[in-house]
Parts: sequence; structure tokens; C-alpha cells
Amino acid sequence: MLAELKQMLTLLSSHRSILRYILLSCRDHGEQGKKYTSVIGKMVESVQAGLEEVSRSENDGDQIHFMRIWTKHYEIMISPDERYLLAVLHDPAL
Repeated sequence: MLAELKQMLTLLSSHRSILRYILLSCRDHGEQGKKYTSVIGKMVESVQAGLEEVSRSENDGDQIHFMRIWTKHYEIMISPDERYLLAVLHDPAL
């Protein structure tokens, strides 16, 4: 698994339109990591709550695996996992 993760991060880094990525372990990180984890975690939780509200009976147990958020200038891609949280800041204009 570690080799696959390393390969994926190398591929991400090679794209000039990728401005930043954050990969955090869900169990240990410093103060800056806690800040980002909290902000991104709140986004994921909010969308998950909305998903559960809308599809309460139809999709029991449905969970978010990938989120894509577009802003005026950037695209933010988030992939929450049990072990890691990956967030990518992408500039589609590049």
C-alpha cells in the first residue's frame, strides 16, 4: 500500500496545475495538520450529513469516498479514508 501511495503522490506532484496537496494520517499530525484536518473534516461531515438526510431510506450506509469542490479560481479535491485524508488544490487555468 505504501508503494502505491508514494506513486500516487509522485504523479500528483508532477502536474503543474496541482498547487498543493495535503496528506494526513488520521491519527498523528502536528498543529498545522490538526487545523487542516479540522477544516476539511467539517466539510466532509457536512456533506455526509446532507447525503444521509436526502437519501435516508434509499442508500443506507452510503459514505463519501471522493469530493470535488469548484471555486472561482480553484478546484479542491478531497478523498477521506479511514487511515488518511488527502486534499488537493488544483488550478484548472494552468
